Amino acid sequence: MILYEYPCNERVRTLLRVEYLFDRLFYFARGEDAHHHQIAMITLFDLLDVCERADVRTAVLQDLDRHRTALAALREHPGVDRPTLDSLLDEIQSVSGALAGQGRIGQCLRDNEWLASLRGRITVPGGSSPIDLPSYYAWQIKPPEARVRDLHGWIEPILPLHRAMALILQLLRDAGDARDQLAGQGAYQEMLGGKTFQLLRVWVDPQQGVFPEISANKYVIWVRFSMQDNVMKPQPASRDIAFRLARCNI
Repeated sequence: MILYEYPCNERVRTLLRVEYLFDRLFYFARGEDAHHHQIAMITLFDLLDVCERADVRTAVLQDLDRHRTALAALREHPGVDRPTLDSLLDEIQSVSGALAGQGRIGQCLRDNEWLASLRGRITVPGGSSPIDLPSYYAWQIKPPEARVRDLHGWIEPILPLHRAMALILQLLRDAGDARDQLAGQGAYQEMLGGKTFQLLRVWVDPQQGVFPEISANKYVIWVRFSMQDNVMKPQPASRDIAFRLARCNI
């Protein structure tokens, strides 16, 4: 099954974008090819840009505090698994403390003059060529283990954000109740009556050859399935599509 996710508010949208950037960063940073490491550097700078614009650190800390308060209130609730709950609260406290004690995300990277100069040039088309940035070229031709060591050193300061954000998204995703649904003639509609969700998750069989276009507000959820023609232009599906839907909210 292929999973598609749709954020129902800008806060969750930002978290999913940051998660995507972290996944790409980790993938390209663990290889040995200098071209992969260039993508890792670009992604690292993209992460810094997103965190600066959206103040992700503050939003994540607020979410962790809200989740800790809500979960702590369940301690005396009958039927609650106390050891599991206490372990989760300890984990929230740990990642929250690590992130809160860090200060501004990636500040040490911003203070690095070489990285700052590279950040201003690497996103310019062709701006990272050897003729423009000989110092960057000198770094690229270093032994792979040296480049990997440098990358891990630059990534290390932003790992507390990754751990905290991953915990929040895990809690949100685990809160969803996945159910099988059927989109008649390729379209599914569900009236909500004012109830809001934070995240929608849609699973579809790849053999169906379709992808969902999702929209939602406090009144309705829409899932419309489309196919791609030979020029990749989406075409609405006109047959019934079986899929699975999870509505996630904490």
